[in-house]
Amino acid sequence: MMAAAALLLPALCALVLPRHWAPAAQPTRHAPRVGASPRCVFSGIVEEIGEVVRLEKRGDLTLWDGSVGEGVEMEVAASTVLEGAYEGCSIAVNGVCLTVTKFDDKTACFGLAPETLRRTNLHAAGPGTLVNLERALPADGRNSGHFVQGHVDDVGVIESMTPDGEALTVRIRPPAHLMKYIVPKGFICVDGTSLTVCEADPGKGWFDFMLVAYTQQHIALPKKKVGEQVNLEVDVMAKYVERSVGALVDRVAELEAKLAALEGSS
Repeated sequence: MMAAAALLLPALCALVLPRHWAPAAQPTRHAPRVGASPRCVFSGIVEEIGEVVRLEKRGDLTLWDGSVGEGVEMEVAASTVLEGAYEGCSIAVNGVCLTVTKFDDKTACFGLAPETLRRTNLHAAGPGTLVNLERALPADGRNSGHFVQGHVDDVGVIESMTPDGEALTVRIRPPAHLMKYIVPKGFICVDGTSLTVCEADPGKGWFDFMLVAYTQQHIALPKKKVGEQVNLEVDVMAKYVERSVGALVDRVAELEAKLAALEGSS
């Protein structure tokens, strides 16, 4: 599945890019990446751990029509992900694709939509909260994780964190509606981190994964406590398969019903 996705993404980009397109020279830090390789997705490979400076409701945000209205703004302290940043670029914060509204050398600000606050754990962030950060991945860039959209499906709850040698086994209880997309050895994105599912128990409603020592040192998850929430994004390809197969199953069921009716009338 991963190999197919790797072949599909360049093909899709080839359809939308002009024939004369070529990567441009590296832009200055504050300039938009005009003509540069399009940034389509994330990889789930966390670049750095940032720290929330503030999360507040503001009444002086400029809206699409130039008027002023209310909204929620988050400011995050960072360094690596600010390299090459520009207003309007995308950065994943705990796996949530957010748009940079303004930034300087030390922090970046993001607007949080009501859907983001409802569906993710960012609503509970406050000053000092540690968050995983990743810049959007160039379409022709190396992907060491899996294709992550930054569209969080829901939140899960940490049930246990158990050391296993140098590794750490983490068990998560996701919402019931996501369990059908989570399979052993499949991909799962947890707080923006690309991980491989070890075991999944649909009957009991949990799955787990292991964090090696290096990963433990470079993401925020090990610093969380049992009972805290994590953002979950399941492999989108599982959803596409479900939609495609679902249409076929419905059609087969319809044909079987007609056949049964014909047999009953004969």
